[in-house]
Amino acid sequence: MKYTLGVDIGTFETKGVLVDGDGVVVASAVRRHEMIVPQPGWAEHRPEQDWWGDFVHVTRALLADSGIDPRAIIAVACSAIGPCMLPVDGDGAPLMNGVLYGVDTRASDEIATLNDQIGQEVILDRCGNALTSQSVGPKILWLKNQRPDLFERTAHILTSTSYLVMKLTGEITIDHFTAANSSPFYDAKAQDWTQDLAPGIVPPDMLPRLMWSTEIAGQITARAAQETGLAVGTPVTAGTIDAAAEAVSVGVQKPGDMMMMYGSTIFIITLTDERLRDPALWYAPWLVPGSHAAMAGLATSGTLTHWFRDQFARELTRDEAFGVLADEAEKTPPGAGGLLMLPYFSGERTPLHDPLARGAFFGLNLTHTRGHMYRAVIEGIAFGTRHVTDTFHKAGQRPSRVLAVGGGTKNAMWLQATSDISGLDQIICEKTVGASYGDAFLAACAVGAASIDDIEGWNPTVKTVKAAHHPVYDHQYGLFRRLYDQTRDIAHELTRPDTLTDRV
Repeated sequence: MKYTLGVDIGTFETKGVLVDGDGVVVASAVRRHEMIVPQPGWAEHRPEQDWWGDFVHVTRALLADSGIDPRAIIAVACSAIGPCMLPVDGDGAPLMNGVLYGVDTRASDEIATLNDQIGQEVILDRCGNALTSQSVGPKILWLKNQRPDLFERTAHILTSTSYLVMKLTGEITIDHFTAANSSPFYDAKAQDWTQDLAPGIVPPDMLPRLMWSTEIAGQITARAAQETGLAVGTPVTAGTIDAAAEAVSVGVQKPGDMMMMYGSTIFIITLTDERLRDPALWYAPWLVPGSHAAMAGLATSGTLTHWFRDQFARELTRDEAFGVLADEAEKTPPGAGGLLMLPYFSGERTPLHDPLARGAFFGLNLTHTRGHMYRAVIEGIAFGTRHVTDTFHKAGQRPSRVLAVGGGTKNAMWLQATSDISGLDQIICEKTVGASYGDAFLAACAVGAASIDDIEGWNPTVKTVKAAHHPVYDHQYGLFRRLYDQTRDIAHELTRPDTLTDRV
């Protein structure tokens, strides 16, 4: 029997799986890490510890638990949170913590600068994406402007996945899907790096070599083999962003397929017949040539449920807290007794693209309980998700089917509220392991052990969450949208440095 290895680095944990040729998971491993928030609006990971250290840990755990000879592993694939920004020196050593995806909003001034210099329409036309907190380009400019000493020592700008591939193979590569988030340095039409939009910021040789996710980037080096326990020469794919691997894991493969990923954030991918041009959404070439994807993501979702648990259920253990909270919330009616929650605790990504947005509970009265508040959290995330799906609909991309995946699928109330509020049925597959499973499948495809259509045999569907109509949700969704509009200026003013009185 031959096996493939998939490892995914998430916001709060790393997951790895060993999968046999029939798609059966023979071993799995998990390791937790933390997201570092040095100051409001920043979000970071420690690459050597949280990315490479986790990869080594889970890989060695998989080999030990399974007893599999490393030489029986025919390919390795990685995915990770993205898009990130990590400068490394000529030896591949990180020069700072990795700057995370759209939850890190430090480059707002650089976004404005690039929009003024290049023009928003030009950027959207050439790059396929408007500049937002999700864009890597402004964060590179931030590095050059704010950390010139580090920029001077930078040999390459990597993402989280690129860093893992480099550690495994010594190759500096990036897949097209991830690279498309590097506006204004990635040309969506040419599917290549471009220097004419923002010349003089980053030299071409500082950016990784472009590849497709099912291509082999290199082989396990002797040093990587010694650290991980893998066999020297094992092929490693170019990898991709976690959300893309997650979509693959549940069979997103045809135009009209939509993935709804329930994780630390809600992330949505829809495959399209052609490039979608909409400033409220993100675009990227899909994982193989000639295919396209449109994406969207909330800033805080699962992260928000964890925050609520940690702040309002401290008397409960981690193992029991979510079960107790769900029981309390299910005893309250849809609409949470007239309580609304804005889920913008880290600003908001699509479709608002407002890094200064802030969270809120609105409508509290003395009859409300913790259960009402937790239901409002779940419904607030679902209202934010409907805002995204409505944006897809307006862009002409109503999904033919929605496939749900991620740890949040274990939360039945969250799944049902999302279907009820969005009006979309959701398909659940047999395996909800997520991105690491998709990585193992992509690894098999890369070496010819599977074809992209085989995923339905690897991971068949098992049930559908049907949308139920609750008139209260139609009414409250309109109020949810108005609540943001009518408090936006207040939220922005609260982020001014002179209003943050708790700063020393």
